[in-house]
Amino acid sequence: MTTKHSGMYAALMTGLTDEGTYDPQRQKSLTEYVLKQGLAGLYVGGSSGEQGLLDTSELLEQQRDVATLASGSSAHLIAHVGMPNLRDSLKLATQAKELGYHGLSALPPHSYPFSDEEIFQYYEELAAATDLPLLVYEVPIRTGRPIGLDTLVRILALPNVAGIKFTSNDLFKFSMLKRRCPDSAFFFGFDEIYLSAAALGADGGIGTTYNILGKLYVALHKAVSDRDLATAQELQNTSQIFVEALLETGVLPGMKAAFRAIGIDCGPTRAPMQMRVKNGDDIMAKVMQNPEIKKWVA
Repeated sequence: MTTKHSGMYAALMTGLTDEGTYDPQRQKSLTEYVLKQGLAGLYVGGSSGEQGLLDTSELLEQQRDVATLASGSSAHLIAHVGMPNLRDSLKLATQAKELGYHGLSALPPHSYPFSDEEIFQYYEELAAATDLPLLVYEVPIRTGRPIGLDTLVRILALPNVAGIKFTSNDLFKFSMLKRRCPDSAFFFGFDEIYLSAAALGADGGIGTTYNILGKLYVALHKAVSDRDLATAQELQNTSQIFVEALLETGVLPGMKAAFRAIGIDCGPTRAPMQMRVKNGDDIMAKVMQNPEIKKWVA
């Protein structure tokens, strides 16, 4: 896992109809665009795909569709399977294994204020359900609380647990965890400050904005590998121009507006998620015309 699953992965978005139901055709258009950007792979069914607003049946269908679309490509597929209950997580994990996915990842249980021990037991059972390598997911902005450092160390020591997707700005915790678990794979989830984690030894990134600017993030990862700090800083600054616009519109509504601006209709976000401003499409159309952004569009 630490070798195979490194590099930059798009946290794949979801195509919806105008009415907000899952749309295989819009998923196809979106996925085909992402696949041609030279990324290491796709992270399917996570927060960027509106997982928290989709039914398990829709996530299962999306898993199948993406597996078909990616067949024959070099993309590695990681299925996010973290649901509010373990039963649905196991359904998603089992199908991902059957479809030939290369790895799993999962949010910790987050519907209630679960203890660290309950979180540990959740990952223990999920990791044992298949032989696929599993990425733990540390994302306090989604779950409402960080997982304790000692608990993360215990989880990373479980069989089949191969690493972590770390989406937190607590980079000291990231470093401490990396020192304690040197054989684990470390992926960083905040696109706009990826360089900070890369400097601390991240093996790669998994991000939302990689969907549309994947080529930029591949170049950023290469610049870090080449120890070309000036280029890495320049690329990170460019990504931040894009992310600043998303903060005004709302990240996923803004991303879908950015795709519309380049001729790919992913549909709306699912209610109650909506654009934060009335002129969101105009904001994203303008940023997509910025020469520093436009040159990275696939």
